[in-house]
Amino acid sequence: MCLIVVGWRVHPDFPLVVAANRDEFYARPTALADFWVDVPDIIAGRDLEAGGTWLGISRGGRFAAVTNVREPGAGKGRHSRGRLTQNFLAGRQGPEEYLRRLDPDDYSGFNLLLGDGDALWYFSNRGTGPEVLEPGIYGLSNHLLDSPWPKLLTARQGFARALGDLPDRSSLFRVLADDEIVADTELPATGIPLEWERRLSAIFVHSAAYGTRASTVVTRTTAGDICLEERSYGPNGQPIQSSLISTGV
Repeated sequence: MCLIVVGWRVHPDFPLVVAANRDEFYARPTALADFWVDVPDIIAGRDLEAGGTWLGISRGGRFAAVTNVREPGAGKGRHSRGRLTQNFLAGRQGPEEYLRRLDPDDYSGFNLLLGDGDALWYFSNRGTGPEVLEPGIYGLSNHLLDSPWPKLLTARQGFARALGDLPDRSSLFRVLADDEIVADTELPATGIPLEWERRLSAIFVHSAAYGTRASTVVTRTTAGDICLEERSYGPNGQPIQSSLISTGV
């Protein structure tokens, strides 16, 4: 389970701004965000179990992020969803061409955001076809784009306010650190036990075995300079380490 908020061409100096939480089991092996040794253009964290990534950007401004669709009991796809982002970041196809050539049945339910600096696209294999996004602020969790889940509405509102503080990223990280549990009357019904519906209703999720593993803020300036800052966490939300990667002068 994850949460991603994207500001696309809404800030005069930063046409791309991303604030995201990756939620996963703490035991799943993961590499902190950095330049990839085998594909040096990619800046991303890495899932060391399946080899892909949940979110990344290239030196040239190719951006990709994926979340799963919460559908308990659904069958598992042939390929890891982390391939969707990795293959785009390492490739040369534009977002539209890449999405048109995908076989969506190869994967479990996913939401995918792809950008190349000129356009930002969204596609879910549980929704309609690919769509190009107009300038705006978009939110994505484990349902379709801009589904009105309380955590997503709160995150989008906080993100919009925090944009004014850039280049200071601390306000965006405060949005991602919100661990308030939503009232039962506001919870979505996604087929999981109530205890977990409550726990996952927070923007920042934590427990002994599962929670927010990484909070990431990505910015790209009008000049093409990229900054990716990531903060990683362990069981019960304890901070572990952080990294800051920048391609600017």
